[in-house]
Amino acid sequence: MVAITVILAAVIGTFVLGLGDQVGDTAPQASFTFDYDGQTELTITHESGAQIDGDLVTIAGNVNVTDASDANKWSTLGSDTISAGESVVVQDDTASDGFENGDTVRVVWTSESGSNSATLQRWTYNA
Repeated sequence: MVAITVILAAVIGTFVLGLGDQVGDTAPQASFTFDYDGQTELTITHESGAQIDGDLVTIAGNVNVTDASDANKWSTLGSDTISAGESVVVQDDTASDGFENGDTVRVVWTSESGSNSATLQRWTYNA
């Protein structure tokens, strides 16, 4: 009974002090792979780790997206929930020459509050 009281006090104290808000701002642990077709398309696949809300993940870097503000969100390119095996395909930003030496593409997670972000995986083309 004492143990339950101590645990409840710790949980309540965490939220009273505002630390509970930070729990949802921790970047998920996930692994992604990149498969470049040698032409213009790069396939990004979630290999393992936590399921992630697709609205919180963007594909950034030398990729071709439209002017829409959410065009590079995973949920726009693929599914709403990112789980192992899910993939999206992006093109290089020139869409005709293919990726060039040094071009970089990143899988970026941003917390719901927008206060934290983290690069979950990075790919750089080396010719």
